[in-house]
Amino acid sequence: MLMYKNYLFDLDGTLLPMDMEKFVKLYFSSLCKRCTPVIKIEPDALIKAMWAGTDAMTKNDNSRTNREVFWETAGKVSGADLEKFDDLFTDYYENEFIVPKDATSFTPYAKKSIDFIKKNGGRLIAATNPIFPFVATKRRLEWAGVSPDDFELVTTYENFGCCKPNLKYFEEICKKQDIKPEDSIMIGNDVDEDLCSAKLGFDTYLITDTIVNRDNKDYSDYKNGSFEEFYKDFLKGD
Repeated sequence: MLMYKNYLFDLDGTLLPMDMEKFVKLYFSSLCKRCTPVIKIEPDALIKAMWAGTDAMTKNDNSRTNREVFWETAGKVSGADLEKFDDLFTDYYENEFIVPKDATSFTPYAKKSIDFIKKNGGRLIAATNPIFPFVATKRRLEWAGVSPDDFELVTTYENFGCCKPNLKYFEEICKKQDIKPEDSIMIGNDVDEDLCSAKLGFDTYLITDTIVNRDNKDYSDYKNGSFEEFYKDFLKGD
């Protein structure tokens, strides 16, 4: 018997353990190797544009999709119409994006938890910060041993216009899926970006295997533990 109707899972650092610093390094290195010769832009300029676009998405107010905000900002910063190379970026994510996988690891408790919740009738949402396109998010879910098809909703830069820890992000999930916070739990590894959902009435569980706690906040009042503990002790999986 499940305790909640709806289970929201973060991806990076939760379903997919990773060394974020190494991931970013491998990601930008492989992206630049694939794209800069075609776009005819210096690697540093492309990376600067990508960071600016990402920052703009984190500040988006849900009035436009993150995709629109990203390409507009990245284009302005680079001085090039980067969006016209969208197919090139998609090709990168379908092929060379395998390189950053070296910065990730695997936990069997991700798929075990997803399968257990599905088997017992729970609704699943991949509540990853929507700063990547679907094609890149699909790849990372697969690295974690799960599939986009396991989830009723996967949040990406195409279908969302705000990011965690903006509470509008969680409100948008509730609106899209017609769910209530009090029937739901957010499972993630980021003290700021995931636990903030509690302000709306979500229950939360902090995965501590690769915890992100920028300001060394006290999280002892929140449910927390390793992914193994979440599965065995909290979900009561076998």
